[in-house]
Amino acid sequence: MTTTISTADARKKFADIVNKVAYGKESVVLTRRGKKIAALVSIEELELLRQIEHYIDIEDAKKALAEPGKNIHAQEVWKQLGL
Repeated sequence: MTTTISTADARKKFADIVNKVAYGKESVVLTRRGKKIAALVSIEELELLRQIEHYIDIEDAKKALAEPGKNIHAQEVWKQLGL
């Protein structure tokens, strides 16, 4: 279940909101002037999102490596980008 609350109300009820997210496994969407600006999720949900992101990155890397052409070392790409 997802709850939506304004940032002003969230400030007043911060401890309760954190408990709902951490222990009640409830997500909370924060709004400002009626616009959604952020979300609070449990650490388990965040870790799952990170795992999904890593999986997608790995799949993208596999596709890139399978493409024809010359592979470039990451250090060279970073150098070209000035990183």
